[in-house]
Amino acid sequence: MSTSEREQQVLDRIERARRRRAQVKEERITLAHGAGGKATKTLVDAIFLEAFRNPRLEPLGDAAELEIGCSRLALTTDSFVVTPLFFPGGDIGDLAVNGTVNDLAVSGARPLYLTAGFILEEGFPVADLVRITGSMRAAADAAGVHIVTGDTKVVQRGKGDGCYLNTAGVGVVGHDWGLGMSGVRPGDAVLVSGPIGDHGVTIMLARGDLGIEAEGLVSDTAPLHDVVHTLLLAAPGVRIMRDATRGGVATVLNEIAGSAGVAVVVDEDAVPVRPEVRGAGELLGIDPLYVACEGRFVAVVDGAQADRALEALRGHPLGAQASIIGRIAADPSGLVLLRTAFGGTRICDVLVGDPLPRIC
Repeated sequence: MSTSEREQQVLDRIERARRRRAQVKEERITLAHGAGGKATKTLVDAIFLEAFRNPRLEPLGDAAELEIGCSRLALTTDSFVVTPLFFPGGDIGDLAVNGTVNDLAVSGARPLYLTAGFILEEGFPVADLVRITGSMRAAADAAGVHIVTGDTKVVQRGKGDGCYLNTAGVGVVGHDWGLGMSGVRPGDAVLVSGPIGDHGVTIMLARGDLGIEAEGLVSDTAPLHDVVHTLLLAAPGVRIMRDATRGGVATVLNEIAGSAGVAVVVDEDAVPVRPEVRGAGELLGIDPLYVACEGRFVAVVDGAQADRALEALRGHPLGAQASIIGRIAADPSGLVLLRTAFGGTRICDVLVGDPLPRIC
């Protein structure tokens, strides 16, 4: 390569970087950039995807699928900054294990191994760390995975928030389930595996800032690998699955509509929401469709197999309250339409940010 060609490559990289910065309107990162909504998508597309673009990354799935020799593996990574660290139904430890296991599971993989990276703040109670690692061990045992390597860093007092966790997960893809946005087509059914919004509302109320109580409401954090496998065996026509974490079910549905070039038509009355979650959402002005779950997933299934898929989900403890919430249509392409309880229809768009930051 000549000197002039190298210089041109450098100039091209500088110009691409300039264009990426221009797409992100803010001069500095905000909480909205980590919330899973439009701001997050802009940040991911304009900065990270452009910087690291390659065929394995471009699908932007919950996990990347890799071929190593004759084996097909799935690889995922996630970070957890939830506050408070301990909440009804779980803590940051089991949340980290379950969240990573679930990213592998909805990608059609059997989870095998996890890593665990701890960023601890000076002064963090050792008893709390023991409690968190105990939760992680119990969650890993329940999911049938092993934590095989990790790292620990400590930052000065006031430079962190107690404890942050990073995990990576590896799983094996033993069967070609044919999952992918390209398979989604009009006539398919949209299912959700259970009541939505439990986790996000539980975290918000656990912070104690709002003076609202919801007796009996706990996080839905749970490993989904077994219920996902049950669904895949019962309904070979599963097109795509996503766990509904940041941004909730509404964000997942918009991702499907946009990526597959279809419309998603949802029946509001069919979406399972606990009364406690709905009531808290009304008080806070938050639609449960946008509230994060940590033990629920959305699946798009061949319409002819919808009833079989629903029966399979409801036969599993983690899918007992599963529901068919909508259908895939051809038009209007790229939009999610919500048929309301009042008989009208409204667009269910992606929020810029998240009204409930730091819920995972």
